[in-house]
Amino acid sequence: MSDTSSSDSPETPDFDEMTRDIAEVPAVEVIVTVAVNLMSAAAVKLGLTEEGDRYKDLDEARKLVTALAGLLDASTTEISSFHAAPLRDGLKSLQLAFREASLVPDEPGQGPGEKYTGPVYG
Repeated sequence: MSDTSSSDSPETPDFDEMTRDIAEVPAVEVIVTVAVNLMSAAAVKLGLTEEGDRYKDLDEARKLVTALAGLLDASTTEISSFHAAPLRDGLKSLQLAFREASLVPDEPGQGPGEKYTGPVYG
């Protein structure tokens, strides 16, 4: 009888190893990684990539930008300004791109994430 534990199977992830790996990652790095992923996804949904309008979806972009703004607002005291400043700049750029891409722009303070950042002006 052979031992066929799930960690020996190439198709099954080793969750114990994954847990140990994530346990070694500082919280700041996790927050920044999630923020960068949200920024990247929002840029795609805003049509700011090489594919342009192929994946453009402003409803989805609004959700992603708002989630990014909420994450940055909630983590302000947890991450240093070294990490926070470029993320805030990226968020503002996405908010402005959203305003520019919208056929009917939101009123100042009503755009995606502006409940966390306040009104965004160009």
